[in-house]
Amino acid sequence: MSSYPPSGPPQTTTLRQRLADLRGPAVPPRPLDARALAALAANPGCGRRAVLDGAGVDKTALAAALGTPAAFGQSQFAIVRGNSFEAKVKGDGGAELLRLVHARLGGGAEPPGADARVPDLTAAGPEGRAARTALALREATAARAWTLLDHPMLALEVAGTPAYLEPDAVVVHPDGRWTVVEIKSFPMIDGAADAAKVGAAAQQAAVYVLALEQTAAKLPGAEVGHRVLLVCPRDFSNQPTAEPVDVRREHQVTRRQLERLTRIEDLAAGLPEGLCFDPARGAEELTEAVSAVPASYAPECLAACELAFHCRERSRAAGDPALLGRSVRGELGGLAGVEEALAAASGAGPEGDPTADALRRAARLRAEALETAAARPPYEAPETPECPC
Repeated sequence: MSSYPPSGPPQTTTLRQRLADLRGPAVPPRPLDARALAALAANPGCGRRAVLDGAGVDKTALAAALGTPAAFGQSQFAIVRGNSFEAKVKGDGGAELLRLVHARLGGGAEPPGADARVPDLTAAGPEGRAARTALALREATAARAWTLLDHPMLALEVAGTPAYLEPDAVVVHPDGRWTVVEIKSFPMIDGAADAAKVGAAAQQAAVYVLALEQTAAKLPGAEVGHRVLLVCPRDFSNQPTAEPVDVRREHQVTRRQLERLTRIEDLAAGLPEGLCFDPARGAEELTEAVSAVPASYAPECLAACELAFHCRERSRAAGDPALLGRSVRGELGGLAGVEEALAAASGAGPEGDPTADALRRAARLRAEALETAAARPPYEAPETPECPC
């Protein structure tokens, strides 16, 4: 994984063409973002998601074409409110944002003043913006001054394919430390925010930290902080407040999971020729195309993947025990399906198999408990004495 624009040889024309054919020659690629990478890292064994994300397929449009749309994303009102709050936080040259960073993560440095730097990161295309961001980080680290990078572009190679990421902001401290800033529109009430939303923000920020670390490794004196700053509205107002969030656990998990991902070349090479996920095609053809790529469904996918409803239907039809959770699937051992597990519980399973023996024993205990309960006389509530008053 690298946070500079990939310095090695570019993707071969064959691979680029293969990914374009999978996406549909007339369909523009959908870029990966930190939210998609966090979801991909949460389920690294899913080849279906890896192929679709690597090829830049619009999974929302694909799910709708398959007849199993998933409602993801914010409402228009929430988007407008979030943009308004972010503009307020970054107003006046980022003075308020830098003040919050200094107050929460300043580390004894002098507070930012009028000499704080806000470099222009404008460039052509994501590759140009990523190169301009890397140069700005180098200059800011050498200058040893407070610097705010507004919507920088970071490059991270994932399974052999570059992904371009755009955090809300990155602040460079005078000591050379880099801090990722996440600006969210959900409220922070009495210094605490919704735990699930904070966890999702931490997972996204961990991806940004991963991307920044590779750049920092090439610059003497640079260091990426593992405590990111979460900026939210205070209580029910529009005034910003901030709290540091330690993302070391999310960082380690995300790094390990992304490193386990199979390279896109290997996945694409095993797919049949002529396969295409263009949403303009018919539902039957798309269903056949999607089924050609192995998936790893789990109930957690419902909160993170646009194709989760389609994969759940297919897993249910196949009797996949993963529908009940990864832990249940792991406990079933060599029993491949729900029907096979039920057969083992009824006594038709393989003899000597520890999982089948445990299921038979559990079924016997359940039957005995039901028989005991049926033999008991029905419960009669005691009569309530009349009130003496």
